[in-house]
Amino acid sequence: MLSVCPHDCPSCCSLVVTVEAGRLTSVTGNPEHPFTRGVICGKVREYAERVHSPLRVLTPLRRVGPKGAGEFAAISWGEAVDTIAARWRDIIATDSAEALLPFSYAGSMGQVQYFAGHPLFHALGASRLDRSICISTAYAGWRATVGAVTGNDSEQMVGAELVILWGVNASYSTINVMTLVKEARARGAYVVAIDPYRTPTAQQADEHLMVRPGTDAALALAIMHVLVAEGTVDRDYIARATLGFERLAEHLAAYAPAAVAPIVGLDADVIVRLARRYGQTKRTFIRIGIGISRHDNGAMTCRTLACLPALTGAYADPHGGALLSTGGAYGFDYSVLERPDLMPSPAPRTINMIQLGRALTDPGMAPPVRGLYVYSSNPAAVCPNQTLVLKGLAREDLFTVVHEQVMTDTAHYADVVLPATTSMEHLDLYRSFGQLTLQLAQPVLPPQGEAKSNWETCGLLARAMGVAQAHYAKGDEGLIREFLAKGDASVRSITWEQLARDGWARVALPRPYRPFADGAPTPSGKVEFYSAWLERHGLPALPTYVPLAEGPARRDLTARFPLQCIVPPNRFFLNSSFSQSALLRRRQGTATAMLAPPDAAARGIGEGDTVLVESARGSARFVARITDATRPGVVVIEGIWWHRFQPGGRGVNVLTSDRVADLGGGPVFHSNLVEIRKA
Repeated sequence: MLSVCPHDCPSCCSLVVTVEAGRLTSVTGNPEHPFTRGVICGKVREYAERVHSPLRVLTPLRRVGPKGAGEFAAISWGEAVDTIAARWRDIIATDSAEALLPFSYAGSMGQVQYFAGHPLFHALGASRLDRSICISTAYAGWRATVGAVTGNDSEQMVGAELVILWGVNASYSTINVMTLVKEARARGAYVVAIDPYRTPTAQQADEHLMVRPGTDAALALAIMHVLVAEGTVDRDYIARATLGFERLAEHLAAYAPAAVAPIVGLDADVIVRLARRYGQTKRTFIRIGIGISRHDNGAMTCRTLACLPALTGAYADPHGGALLSTGGAYGFDYSVLERPDLMPSPAPRTINMIQLGRALTDPGMAPPVRGLYVYSSNPAAVCPNQTLVLKGLAREDLFTVVHEQVMTDTAHYADVVLPATTSMEHLDLYRSFGQLTLQLAQPVLPPQGEAKSNWETCGLLARAMGVAQAHYAKGDEGLIREFLAKGDASVRSITWEQLARDGWARVALPRPYRPFADGAPTPSGKVEFYSAWLERHGLPALPTYVPLAEGPARRDLTARFPLQCIVPPNRFFLNSSFSQSALLRRRQGTATAMLAPPDAAARGIGEGDTVLVESARGSARFVARITDATRPGVVVIEGIWWHRFQPGGRGVNVLTSDRVADLGGGPVFHSNLVEIRKA
């Protein structure tokens, strides 16, 4: 039977699953899918352990112990819904509907389940959530240059002569890209990885540039300097498809490789060599990771990288260009799912999800958040400034409902826990932000225990509250049919019947797909080296390197916290989604902090020592891994372990800040200064 991986990954892998005697027994890749081609990661291959996990929530639960203790008693669905509705009515009557806050993200990337709660909470008049924790900063920066979140189809990279993997550890976070990279390399492509540490992806490249964290824009500008100075730019493309080249050329004088080298931590001749290779190679493809945006200067970084293929004309090449995401390659009418028309006027306030801790603990918040409804997310593990988040979740006066598959750290703080289906147990439509197919996943198992989907649960709550009932009466299949019918020309021809029969369909976009071959959907209709829109938002109009707000230049902070810390994904977890798995925790080993030998020696730290990593926001314990895979001055902590599975009971996000990045309201997870010592 066919299914689809529901998790927050660009690949959106097509799956073949086996069910025996009512249990999921195997999950493999679907070799018939044109992009994923049977390749899946080790996390999803073990998905049966998640579906049948001993931590699975199988019945509604009511808290009977202290918040955070995880002590619950079983109740019926009827009692749970009645309890929630009664408490919500009381909160609305006392403090207004804005005292209710939904909290969700990408626990399921299926379109029905992702947006299931929007109509309910819009109709109630609850506070809106700015779902900014992942892509918003990257997308805002990319749009500033090219107007739409899309790029040349990554499948086209197999014909490239130069592939640059910039800030993306594809071996962990989008494994199918590595299939394409290997094919390109077999055809003779030279592969460069640009990353602050030597990832498994970097180990497979022909060359690895170990840049300092948060300096990628400076490196890109130095490459541009060489391209312009040596004349290896495409004058025809620049003339027909771009805006602001002359201003850019003048601006680049400040970014000579010799000046940039100390900033990025590379030799000037390394920068020049890459720039010449990029400028002199006809077919160049850059695949960019979203994580590169999780710095104070993240939007400007993405905006700057989007300029590079415009200088050389690579956007017009059938095997060149660049891709951050395919999120805007094809369009839908999301009002079908979100129903903004149900909101009151004026619209309720918006709370940024990365500042949940502030929202729950700020005494000046009016009205205070008194009701929290969490689904498809685990904020107790994934939100930054975690100490403040946990303080807020521990409030006795905060009525928290968590709709969840397994008993997460967040569920431990709930007053009511509702059992949720997995993707194997409900219907959904999937789009990808890394490839160009739509997929339909029909249930292959009945709901485990008393589990209900996001869609079904929000429908029950809508009926109990007397709102949005007509929307939920459409049913999940009816909603998918309407959503498909109201898509743009690239998807309108794809029918429910086709997806139900085949499982997937490619969107109707040309091949090769080159959305910026002759311009871009910006205000000027051009790829904008000079952006008046950015200028109006208080940012430099031209691509500019901006030092980190929490980085090496902050002498007041480095005196106490001299090391930069980045927190990228590890191999066996995806955010916090797979930390529940005992099998995958064993494979991952333990929560480690990677540091360079000189930094370890200066602190008397040996391999395997328990260490305390401390930032201005808090501290957490890890096991030291001494390695030259990271540069002196940089600590790497991979993956998000649940608090209760990490030594000391606190995870990595006690270290991270809830500052917002330069644009889009996104997080700065990788802009941290820390100190590390033997515990």
